[in-house]
Amino acid sequence: MSNDKNGIERRDFRTADGALIVADVGGDPQQPTVVLMHGGGQTRHSWSGAMRALVNAGYQVINFDARGHGESGWSPDGRYSPTSRVADLAAVLKDIQSPVALVGASMGGVTALFAIGEDIRPPAAALVMVDIVPRPDPVGTKKITAFMQSHPEGFATLAAAAEAVSAYNPHRPRPKDIGGLAKNLRKRSDGRYYWHWDPRMLDGDGQSEPGVMAETLIACTRKVRVPTLLVRGLASEVVTDQSVEEFRHYLPSLEVFNVPNAGHMVAGDRNDAFNDGVVQFLRRHVPPGAGRLNGHGGER
Repeated sequence: MSNDKNGIERRDFRTADGALIVADVGGDPQQPTVVLMHGGGQTRHSWSGAMRALVNAGYQVINFDARGHGESGWSPDGRYSPTSRVADLAAVLKDIQSPVALVGASMGGVTALFAIGEDIRPPAAALVMVDIVPRPDPVGTKKITAFMQSHPEGFATLAAAAEAVSAYNPHRPRPKDIGGLAKNLRKRSDGRYYWHWDPRMLDGDGQSEPGVMAETLIACTRKVRVPTLLVRGLASEVVTDQSVEEFRHYLPSLEVFNVPNAGHMVAGDRNDAFNDGVVQFLRRHVPPGAGRLNGHGGER
C-alpha cells in the first residue's frame, strides 16, 4: 500500500474467487464508512473529488475499481453479474466495524441496490443512488452501451480518445489538460490506447449498464429500509420524471437531489454541487461520530 499527501492509501482486497480489487482508502476508520462505486466503463478516479470532500467531512472512505475495471482484476470466466459485484463488495467490507453508507453511480448504484436486496453484511445504514433508478430510460441506457461498444480498435493517441469523449458528452467542456484521461485507458504493446475495462462485461448477464433487470431491481427496492438519496443530473438521458416517480412509489421515503447542468456523469459534470448534496445527506443520516457496530450488525 502507498499513501498520498492527503492520507489516502492504495489497498488491495481479494475476493472469494481470488480476484484482485484495488481501492483507495482514506479517513478515520473509527468513523462511518462511505463506499464509492463507480459506473460501468469508469474507474475509481471518477470519484477523486468526492473522496477528498468526504474524508474532509469526517468519514472513512473506500473508493474501489470494480471487477474488470481500472487496476482491479478481470473475471477469469468473463462473468460480471450484479451478484458477483455484490460478492466483491462483501470482500471489501469484511473487516469494517462502523456504519456503512453505499454510494453508487449507475452500475455502482445497481450493485448497491442488489447488495441491500441480498442482505449484505455489514448492512447499509444509508444508500445514495447517483443518476440511476430501478427502471432507467431505455434510450439513454442504449446510448451508453453503444458508446462503450465503440472504438474496439482503440485510439492512436490520448487526443483521439478525448475527441470521442467530447462527441459523446458535448455539454461538458473539454479539459485543457487531457492527461487525466490516461487513467481510463490502457496502453497496450501495439502502442494504442484502449478503455480500461473488460469488454466482456457487455455480454450476457454481465451488462454493465442497467436497463434489462428492472423487475429485479424493484424487488430489491422493496427491501430498502434505510435513508436513500437519488442524485439526479437534470440533463441526464437515463433518469426521467416518470422513472423517479416509479422509484418513489416503491420507496416513499426517497429523497431526491437535483443537479442542474449535469448529465449522467453527475460527479464529473458538477463536482462541487454533487459533493455538497451527498455530504449534507450523510451528515443528517450517518453523521461522523455514529457508533461502531456490534457483532450482529447493530450499533454499540
